[in-house]
Amino acid sequence: MVYRFFKNTFLLLLLIGFFTRCGSKEQQNAQNIADASHSSMAKVENASAELPQKEIIVGANKTSELLPMLKNKRVGIVANQTSVIFKSNKTYTHLVDSLVALKVAVKTVFSPEHGFRGKADAGEIVKDGKDIKTGLPIISLYGKNKKPFPKQLENLDVVIFDVQDVGVRFYTYISTLHYVMEACAEANIPVIVLDRPNPNGHYVDGPILEKKFKSFVGMHPIPIVHGMTIGEYAQMINGEGWLANKVQCAITVIPVDNYTHQTAYSLPIKPSPNLPNDQSINLYPSLCLFEGTPISIGRGTEKQFQIIGTPEYFLKRHLYSFTPKPNFGAKNPKHNGKECNGYNLTKEPRLSELNLEWLLEFYKTHKQYAEKTAFFNKNKFFSKLAGTDKLQQQIEAGMSEAEIKATWKEGLEAFKKTRAKYLMYEL
Repeated sequence: MVYRFFKNTFLLLLLIGFFTRCGSKEQQNAQNIADASHSSMAKVENASAELPQKEIIVGANKTSELLPMLKNKRVGIVANQTSVIFKSNKTYTHLVDSLVALKVAVKTVFSPEHGFRGKADAGEIVKDGKDIKTGLPIISLYGKNKKPFPKQLENLDVVIFDVQDVGVRFYTYISTLHYVMEACAEANIPVIVLDRPNPNGHYVDGPILEKKFKSFVGMHPIPIVHGMTIGEYAQMINGEGWLANKVQCAITVIPVDNYTHQTAYSLPIKPSPNLPNDQSINLYPSLCLFEGTPISIGRGTEKQFQIIGTPEYFLKRHLYSFTPKPNFGAKNPKHNGKECNGYNLTKEPRLSELNLEWLLEFYKTHKQYAEKTAFFNKNKFFSKLAGTDKLQQQIEAGMSEAEIKATWKEGLEAFKKTRAKYLMYEL
């Protein structure tokens, strides 16, 4: 009897132990699965959070789209130092060099302001020449003619336009675009625009250009900052009938991939000699208005369009001094060799609207301490840049920035509605 009792008790304990171990294993397995699942979910969430922004692909890089359009065609290219194809290792090759290497029949290069290699001063006449590397003829569109002559287009079947713009009305590359489209339309030659991001494409601001102030630094009824890529802008030129006699240019735009108008884009190559970095490009729309005044915006220094000042007086909050001297991009800068007093704006936050406060402050101080010299240049260049004489009148009348900007609102709203028809990228 005792033996049977111990035997049964032993068997019972074995069974309890077995089921307990089984239960523990199942619980552990469930916990392991849960832990693994949680770990996987965490990895997915982290991967999602750490996904990098997709790389921007400019129009020039999309050679699979471009090359078939050039087959058996005689090609002209409007280009400068920014007209490049980017490589994966952050280097690049020039578009002209690349197409020549691919045996594309490139016949002529047209260059905008600052020249094919981007070395000429602002406003400097650029002569025709020959590219040392390829031997191709270079026709300047900032010399004796800003519009290609019919004879200069005679041996061409198609023209490529590939120039990095900065999205500002008085930056003359869009004026060159206008004249190239007009000449090609008249000669029945199609234009291919290789689009690039607009580093100031995240906003629209400024007075609308009035017709009587039309010039090469402002050809169309648009605000100072238009918020369009050069491809979008080309379509607007066509669509709004801005070409002479309302001719239509046959254009094809090869778009940018992975870009929206809110995408911050750092230019890998400076678009002109006096826009050396992102800060200067962002400040350019606001500071360029000073070009029509006695105030220096840093030409002749290493901080072009990032510092402002004058040798005539000190501002109440004077914080910075600089002395302009001849350098690359400024052979004879304003106030050459004179110490200027003003502001260093290199650390200013990124602008999403025009800043008029600096202009208003300098005007008020100038009026107080330098009455013998006019603040606005007599050649009316300030009004050419502004696209209207109203801005000068408003400043002279003592209007505030808010009051001035309120007068722009109606024109800007109308422009945005027109602009919407030609946008290719998300706002």
